[in-house]
Amino acid sequence: MLHYIGYFAAIFIGLSLGIMGGGGSILTVPVLVYLMGVSPVLSTAYSLFVVGSTSVLGAVGYFRKGLVSLKTAVVFLIPSLASVFLVRKVLMPAIPHELFTVGGILFTKDLLVLVAFAVLMVGAAVSMIRSKQAEEVLDGELHQKHAFNYPLILGIGLVVGALTGFVGAGGGFLIIPALVLGARLPMKLAVGTSLAIIALNSLIGFTGDLSAGTPIAWPFILGFLSFALGGIVLGTYLARFIPGAKLKPAFGWFTLAMGTFILVKELLFHQS
Repeated sequence: MLHYIGYFAAIFIGLSLGIMGGGGSILTVPVLVYLMGVSPVLSTAYSLFVVGSTSVLGAVGYFRKGLVSLKTAVVFLIPSLASVFLVRKVLMPAIPHELFTVGGILFTKDLLVLVAFAVLMVGAAVSMIRSKQAEEVLDGELHQKHAFNYPLILGIGLVVGALTGFVGAGGGFLIIPALVLGARLPMKLAVGTSLAIIALNSLIGFTGDLSAGTPIAWPFILGFLSFALGGIVLGTYLARFIPGAKLKPAFGWFTLAMGTFILVKELLFHQS
């Protein structure tokens, strides 16, 4: 039964990505872990593939409308691709299964990934809840004179790459403000460029898993992906009628609840 709910959730992931241009992909790992029964570490690899593939479809739509800044994407991706690939190929396989004990809780590799992911969800949720206020501030920044801030874009690219590699999420809530403030991109152009960055980051990270010998259940992950892609196609169509900006705060509260649930479940009710 949970598997059926998981496939429905995959449609929802794509749907939210199509309507809002981001956000939904952060639910991929929890769906894979709690509904599909995939281990947390393997879920991050699967998430990279699903997030990358769905983001490609979304980015193509923005590119056709001229809403992808190739120059900015290239600058951002130079450090980002290197860090995400190294994290997936070198760091993740090198982390031992058992790490340390805190307050009687044994932190394993799986638990560390889930806790880190839950913290990321809370951060992304706050960003989405405050999205209207943040976008007003960012749009105001565009009227000020800024040079193309290479150090900021390169630095955020390095951090986002490492973050994407470790938890298997795109990090759009970090990328978009960096593109607006560091490259002075309008919000719609920043969203399209962010999707292109997330797509390449995630898929390159996934190649790190492949080169490290991570076992991939292709029939399962391709089936899951097909539902997500169906969702993004539907979401792209519905975006003509549904303003994504109005949905972000509500989706943010849902993401906040999910992140809090993971932290409470894994830290207070975790069973080694």
